Amino acid sequence: MKPNKPSASNLHHAYELFSSMRFAIGLLTILAIASIIGTVLKQNEPYPNYAFEFGQFWFVAFEKLGLYDVYHSSWFLLILAFLVLSTTLCIIRNGPTFLREMKSFRERATDNSLRAMRHSQQLDLTLDEARAMRLLQGHGLRVKRVPRDDGSVLLAAKKGSANKLGYFFAHIAMVVICIGGLMDGNLPLKLGELTGSIKPETRELPQAQIPEQSRLGAGNLSFRGSVTVPEGKSADVIFMNSGNGYLVQELPFIVTLKKFHVDYYSNGMPKLFASDLIITDKDSGKTSEHTIKVNHPLVVDGVAIYQASFGDGGSPLQLKAWNLQTPQAAPTDIKGNSLGAQPLKVNGRDYKLEFGELRVFNVENTGAPGSDDKSLEQRLNDARSVRQDTKALKNIGPSISFKLRDQHGQAREYQHYMAPMQQDGEWYQVAGVRSDVAQPFQYLRIPLDKDMSIASFMRLYAALKNPALYDEIRERTTAKAMQGQAISPAMQQQFSDSVRWVLSRFAQGGFGALEQFLDDKVPADKRQAIAQTYIKILQGAVVDVMDVAQAKAGQAPWPQDAKHYRFLLDSLVSVSALQDYAAPVYLEMSGFEQVQSSGLQMTRSPGKNVVYLGSLLLVIGIILMFYVREVRVWLLLQRDGTRLAMTSNRHNRDLDQDFERMVDYLNKQAGEA
Repeated sequence: MKPNKPSASNLHHAYELFSSMRFAIGLLTILAIASIIGTVLKQNEPYPNYAFEFGQFWFVAFEKLGLYDVYHSSWFLLILAFLVLSTTLCIIRNGPTFLREMKSFRERATDNSLRAMRHSQQLDLTLDEARAMRLLQGHGLRVKRVPRDDGSVLLAAKKGSANKLGYFFAHIAMVVICIGGLMDGNLPLKLGELTGSIKPETRELPQAQIPEQSRLGAGNLSFRGSVTVPEGKSADVIFMNSGNGYLVQELPFIVTLKKFHVDYYSNGMPKLFASDLIITDKDSGKTSEHTIKVNHPLVVDGVAIYQASFGDGGSPLQLKAWNLQTPQAAPTDIKGNSLGAQPLKVNGRDYKLEFGELRVFNVENTGAPGSDDKSLEQRLNDARSVRQDTKALKNIGPSISFKLRDQHGQAREYQHYMAPMQQDGEWYQVAGVRSDVAQPFQYLRIPLDKDMSIASFMRLYAALKNPALYDEIRERTTAKAMQGQAISPAMQQQFSDSVRWVLSRFAQGGFGALEQFLDDKVPADKRQAIAQTYIKILQGAVVDVMDVAQAKAGQAPWPQDAKHYRFLLDSLVSVSALQDYAAPVYLEMSGFEQVQSSGLQMTRSPGKNVVYLGSLLLVIGIILMFYVREVRVWLLLQRDGTRLAMTSNRHNRDLDQDFERMVDYLNKQAGEA
């Protein structure tokens, strides 16, 4: 049996459909809707961003529709291809008719057809044929003479035939624009992904270890990707988002970041940033130096290089590590690099220190949110008149983020600020901590001494953590209470025991431990009074804690004034907050050497110039269609008179006026003759 062949009728119907205007308009409507979606919905973002924004259900639905990369989706490119086919068939189908119409003078018009025209009039005058031709040509008309059998002569004239060219230009423009879109849509890449020869990589691998099936050669027709280059480093590839993974695109050159420049406004926002680049051609080895800025791209071998972003490039760091389990010990110097990781051994346990980005400028608000239910810590804040709601802080200086990961893989994230911050007239060192990236940072404020150091706080913290000092501290506190007649001799031992208990409980768990005791052991109607008693004990005992700490360290006695007492009360809040800090070591950033990186976006879009050409053709076509008017004139020269007929592709007021002027002109010329 022979396979069934499509009949001529079916092929004709398909040809009629694909070459019809309604089919092309339908495709254009779909493209317009898709373009709106592609404009409203940010394209080519990492898939986790979309999943977080839309939720799992709509994320999957939009992914299947290809809405995360509309302009490179298979269905969008398929519609472009069909639009090219449809418009091309439309040109082939209607082109010959338009060409014949442009060439034709319609010289076979009969008397009846001329008489039936809307603008037609029989003039009672006779014109010389040569004079009549000169009259028409003087109006910019091309004339064709047609003698008739009855002895009359028909002069068929026209102008504005270029109007028909507008349709050709407009249709060809659509084809050219769609071809440009297909070129930038990178059909070879899409075909490679469909056939499985190209597969996006989903693992985080070093660039050199990415397999060949996830790499694209330098001859790839079209691409758009980005790469981050630190100062003094080079890159010869870019990374392209592709679904839930990425592809590595080889470049025909090597780009080296010589120096990055950035200027800031007074509020810390970047004002200007630029990159000094060295471009090395892979084939010839020739180098050239260029500077690129935002909105001033560099084009090399058809690849446009844009300044897109900037950040940290792996800066050397100097830190002081304060052991929180042995705070009396001197801090240990640690060196590291931002964006790097290194092992850290603390108190016999192994940790992994994973540094994040060094930020030299920060515009942040580190104020803690208020609460209607006052905790014991907040009551102490009220006692020393320190507000919790702070104003937004600007230009708070360099910061480093890092994660401290234990042997079980559990990690907490920290953000430490290098520059001291002032609040209510006092200076603090600020550190943020959170256990989950979805949570906001909770901030620890450590008060600074007159040398702008946390050393005095660490001495106080060490004394609070040392039970061996509690007897001496409680003796001092009890003696002061007796001297000031705050307690009676009968209460001396009870008060002394209370001081030791409060210090011990506070050292173990901060204000939270005291509040837990109140909730578990004290009736609700007595909690507030007892809480105030604990606050007073801490307020008095902390002075003696500091005196003992100073004496043990061989330091001068702590001054007894309001400023230094404020330091001690702030220290109690910080000691309590360290319970939530939950780290064996406190890392104080002491210095850094900034190494910046430049985020470069690179594109190769050969279809761009093709689209520009198509846009130019479209403008020309629109001008020809809407601003060039085709006018046809017939003069039928007879023995007993002359018939004038006129028509145009657009019947409007201008045609009426032209016809009246032509009639008047002919009558005038006949009278002069």
